[in-house]
Amino acid sequence: MALSDDIRDALSEVYDPEIPVNIVDLGLVYSIEVDEETGSAHIDMTLTSMGCPIADSIKRNVTVAAEAVEGVSDVDVELVWEPPWSPENATESGKAKLESMGIRVPNYDDDGEEAAGPETPF
Repeated sequence: MALSDDIRDALSEVYDPEIPVNIVDLGLVYSIEVDEETGSAHIDMTLTSMGCPIADSIKRNVTVAAEAVEGVSDVDVELVWEPPWSPENATESGKAKLESMGIRVPNYDDDGEEAAGPETPF
């Protein structure tokens, strides 16, 4: 397994304290690039809102989790805001967890139009 996959697995243990869903399932991790020779990793991620008061804490938790992966020597975490986060970015598991908490996740078709489906109470 590649180091980037190991890091993604480790990041699935990091949670947004305000939403009981891990940051991978929320779709907050946009990319993980690793230099396999040096073990240096760069992670692009976002948060659910730009004004997140615990941004530094989440970023620190991501760094610690990634650094704990065997073979990783250095981690740089960059918060990015494009594209902005949306519940649509979540994995299927993440979407199910969000919906179980009452957060409506739109179901968009390929044209960007909300697809017809069962009405949800959220």
